[in-house]
Amino acid sequence: MGVKFNNRDPVYVQVIHYFKEQIATGIFEPGQEVPSRRELANKMKINPNTAQRAYKEMEEQGLIFTERNLPSRITRDEQVLKMVREELILDAVDKFIHSVKSINVSLPEVLELVEKKYENE
Repeated sequence: MGVKFNNRDPVYVQVIHYFKEQIATGIFEPGQEVPSRRELANKMKINPNTAQRAYKEMEEQGLIFTERNLPSRITRDEQVLKMVREELILDAVDKFIHSVKSINVSLPEVLELVEKKYENE
């Protein structure tokens, strides 16, 4: 689990973001078992309490679920999975728009450049 933590955001928030990216890209599949809290803490070299906080938040958001004493799993809820993908896309778009607006690029120019670049990728 190659996560590079920054100093700006709380570590548990970065762990949640990592999970969302893995879900959105299909690396973590619906119903897939996720590491235990202790395993995650060891793999990411974070405090077990931080892993616990991230899992608790992800359960509240519906990203993961835990049944009784069974391992936690990625949600199968299509609405939640769709929301995760949309959230990450909108976050990227917001950052892009902020960057482009700061250099005074017109919308038609941006759209033309994005379309060209997207088609060439």
